[in-house]
Amino acid sequence: MELKRTILCAIFLTGFFLIAQSSAAQPTLSTSEQASFDPATLLWYNKPASKWEEALPVGNGRLGAMVYGKYDEEIIQFNEDTYYTGGPYNSVVKGGYKKLPEIQKLIFNGEPIKAHKLFGRTMMGYPVEQMKYQSMANLHLFFGNDSVEHYKRSLDLKTGIVTDTYTVNNVNYTKEVFASAIDQTIAIRITADKPGSITFDAELRGVRNSAHSNYATDYFKMDGIGNGQLRLTGKSADYLGIEGKLKYEAQIKAKPEGGSMEMDDTILSIKNADAVTLYFVAATNFVNYKDVSADQEARVADMLTNLEKTSFTKIKEDALNDYKGFFDRVSLSLPTTPSSLLPTDERLSNAPSRPDPQLAALCYNFGRYLLISSSRTGTQPANLQGIWNNDMNPAWDSKYTTNINIQMNYWAVESGNLSELSEPLTTMIKELTDQGSQVAKEHYGAKGWVFHQNTDLWRVAAPMDGPTWGTFTVGGAWLTTHMWEHYLFTQDEEYLKEIYPVMKGSVEFFMDFLIEYPGKDWLVTNPSNSPENPPEGKGYKYFYDEVTGMYYFTTIAAGSTIDMQVLKDLFSYYASATDILDVDADFAKKVAEARKRLVPSQIGKDGTLQEWTEDYGQMEKNHRHASHLYGLYPGKVISVNQTPELIEPVKKVLELRGDGASGWSRAWKTNLWARLGDGDRANKVFKGYLKEQCFPSLFAICSRQFQVDGSLGVAAGITEMLLQSHEGYIDLLPALPSEWENGHFDGVCARGGFELDFSWKNKTLTSLEILSKAGMPCKLKTTKKIKVYSDGKQIPVKKHKNNIIEFKTTKGKTYTMSGL
Repeated sequence: MELKRTILCAIFLTGFFLIAQSSAAQPTLSTSEQASFDPATLLWYNKPASKWEEALPVGNGRLGAMVYGKYDEEIIQFNEDTYYTGGPYNSVVKGGYKKLPEIQKLIFNGEPIKAHKLFGRTMMGYPVEQMKYQSMANLHLFFGNDSVEHYKRSLDLKTGIVTDTYTVNNVNYTKEVFASAIDQTIAIRITADKPGSITFDAELRGVRNSAHSNYATDYFKMDGIGNGQLRLTGKSADYLGIEGKLKYEAQIKAKPEGGSMEMDDTILSIKNADAVTLYFVAATNFVNYKDVSADQEARVADMLTNLEKTSFTKIKEDALNDYKGFFDRVSLSLPTTPSSLLPTDERLSNAPSRPDPQLAALCYNFGRYLLISSSRTGTQPANLQGIWNNDMNPAWDSKYTTNINIQMNYWAVESGNLSELSEPLTTMIKELTDQGSQVAKEHYGAKGWVFHQNTDLWRVAAPMDGPTWGTFTVGGAWLTTHMWEHYLFTQDEEYLKEIYPVMKGSVEFFMDFLIEYPGKDWLVTNPSNSPENPPEGKGYKYFYDEVTGMYYFTTIAAGSTIDMQVLKDLFSYYASATDILDVDADFAKKVAEARKRLVPSQIGKDGTLQEWTEDYGQMEKNHRHASHLYGLYPGKVISVNQTPELIEPVKKVLELRGDGASGWSRAWKTNLWARLGDGDRANKVFKGYLKEQCFPSLFAICSRQFQVDGSLGVAAGITEMLLQSHEGYIDLLPALPSEWENGHFDGVCARGGFELDFSWKNKTLTSLEILSKAGMPCKLKTTKKIKVYSDGKQIPVKKHKNNIIEFKTTKGKTYTMSGL
């Protein structure tokens, strides 16, 4: 039945595309078509992608593809999530801790540049850089069409299928591309409404790195093999002295229906077919971050054998059911306007000037789609570009940056009812404790484990990229807070037991690393930095580093505000974990005492929340990072209710930084303004993001490059405008923008193990149902005299101060509210 509905939806979309032919004019839709068309779940365009960033993504967590939708020479670019340069390596430098006291003294004495240089020489990991995520292959389909009519392409978020349709010589063509997690393939299906009309050549091409390597280091081989198969084999490049030990194989398997098929070297030719299905499969020899002993050829052979046994109809049906099992858990709808019916690129252009609330719903759904497509149980976590990268030397290596970016990737995973998809992140954090414990010992002379601002497939943990970035010691601590968030949303005590040693190890490091601040009864991190903003004055200036032969700014300081906020959260969460698990009470008491001595939040002479222990100036007053606002979002150190004295200083920081900057920065600011309860300002920042920092594909922009974090971060921001639960109770519509006066949000999750369906009209709640997944007491903020029902019976409600009510729940029961 589900497959029938999908087919009917595809028929409707094809018909809709044929109606909406004009590239400039708004589509004219009948009343019934407007009722069926969902502008919250369909990205569509009336022209192919002109560049990679405009292509549309599909993915199954491990394999990713970008589909251009071209009708002359189609390009589908492929990735596999473990294809990085190099192989297993260790960047720990033994004995680095011996210089730590001298570095700390220099920082306390106001000589940050000397401290910077000494840290660079003695405490940086080696190699200083890390490995790069790579592009695996490009499939070229040569159709030879000079022009077409009635062209449309789309990504249907309800199905995860990319489709393009067009007409040539009165024949209507359709190409569908989707990723299957069940059958571990990316499928391409080409059909026509006239038999014998499909003719094209296909070639699967490798990707060479022309900037840093040649045939000796990134060798790949292209072959045509067997009956209708294209094969690509190769290895990872040697990089930074690390041998390329990762081997890969990729194949295209063609299955034409009717017509003929032949092979000429690396070109597969199909002529006069009725329909054609192409399957892409790929694998590497990667087992884990220290083991590359798998057989990539056997893995690919097993995938192809499975595909041979299964019909396309079954493969598609299984892929859809698997995908919809995640996507259909949540539904968000906001008001529709005439702009909502326009092509997606036109909607983006109109965003600041023409109301289109459903565009926010589309971005929310797109964020969930990206996470489903790039992070599945057993895969690698979503990196800087998710799993989509077409560059052998991508921006920031397309790896894992942990001074905001990978954290932002997973901000919406729990509230978005995708809790299982956090598993790759949890696994990565566990794996980081391996070299992380070595770094703690050798670089800092401390127990526990520590991780900085970057890692790659091989889970290196030492400082990298230079002291300006590498002195961020709370990267791992920040990541552990995501583990705690998973517990809060699921109330899974077995999971808490599993990750408790990781939390404790992070705490142990900082209990050793924290040092007294001269003249104060404060404990601080030293060295420290506030990503990635350089202080000004008191010894801070641009300088020439004779070791690297480059000019730098330094961010080294002692006790940055973000460090103190992250540690306040970490220490608090750890104390709660020890209470729940009834362990380590004595150590937890010491941790609680240390937390009290962490530098308190301070207000600078300009009235803003201070970014460092000292009230330094700032080299960049509108810096893209707002690191010292971690405590407001995603942290829990600052809030309107708990720390009202800090709200104006926080707002002054946001006003000073401005609403601009890169995509991920605007996503963060959207969340920050939502936490402040200002929905209209949050929406203004969000709409600026759409206009200025968003590709037509809805991919976020960072310095003219694509990064996935902004696309995922705005999904979290949209949630924060409609539901918050970080203060121990559920708060609905806490930052509702004026334009979003009506809507519904079904399946969204709150801390405490709750799933909510709610609707509102004229900015007032009209319905609310709460499913209790864990049987915990439910607290809800409301000014109304709400009655709560379960199984048709009213249940007791306890009233607290500040308009909080509480009622007991039973696991698996749904609770309905009246009197809203």
